[in-house]
Amino acid sequence: MSRCTCFLPSVAAVERGGGGSTSFCMQTLRLIFSLPLALLSVAGAAQSYEVGAVHRTRLLVDSRYDAAPDSAALAFIEPYARVVDSIMGPVVGRAAFPMKASRPESPLSNLLADILLEAGADYGERPRLAVYNMGGIRASLPAGDITYGDVLEVAPFDNKICFLTLTGESLMQLFREMAAVGGEGVSRGVELAITPGGRLVSARLDGQEIDPGADYRVATIDYLAEGNDRLEAFKQKKDLNAPRTEGTDARYVIAAYFRKKAARGEAVGAKIEGRIKVEPENSKE
Repeated sequence: MSRCTCFLPSVAAVERGGGGSTSFCMQTLRLIFSLPLALLSVAGAAQSYEVGAVHRTRLLVDSRYDAAPDSAALAFIEPYARVVDSIMGPVVGRAAFPMKASRPESPLSNLLADILLEAGADYGERPRLAVYNMGGIRASLPAGDITYGDVLEVAPFDNKICFLTLTGESLMQLFREMAAVGGEGVSRGVELAITPGGRLVSARLDGQEIDPGADYRVATIDYLAEGNDRLEAFKQKKDLNAPRTEGTDARYVIAAYFRKKAARGEAVGAKIEGRIKVEPENSKE
């Protein structure tokens, strides 16, 4: 059995090239990450391999790499770049200002949760709240034109929108699990108070206390509905509505929201509203 050593770069930052097209450095990165897998798959046809070691380093990739690109590499990438740009380049809308995701609450996590909440009407649903996990938000949004590629970088997974019902008791468990990790994306109307140590102090929805015996309709993504990302309260769901068509992927739902706003001549924006507040550790529940 042969052994191989893999050197995998860790990207510290990537800056998009001008004009909304895929920059040379980004195209090169995609090849860097895919080439080792391709080589292993080809070599593996002749003999089996095991990974001997993995080494990594942080590599800053920004527009400086576009200043003097390697002509041979650029010529190799060019035909593939045309295909990529034709898919990723179309503008779906505009962002009023840059938005990023961070705990306990952030503009981008608020926006994505609100998008899921509003999308409920497209599926005959009227959810009371929506949840989008911070771990599923893989990039920030720049100000100005937003391309489909920007949306795909934010939501790269094949997670699909879904709707489910939780009892008030299970919803409180869900909020406690959110507090334990420092917060997740929640839609407007949710008011949580948590401590720095990860304890839930209080929870309200639309100004009201959570009724343990009531049912609450929730919009989220199917990955979370399965109880993943430490949100195990979702395993207690009932009345699941999980459409499986391509258009229900989170990225398509997000892109559709931007297009709808653009058709009205509106830029998309969200802000921190106090949906999740951090209170002193000695606060009483």
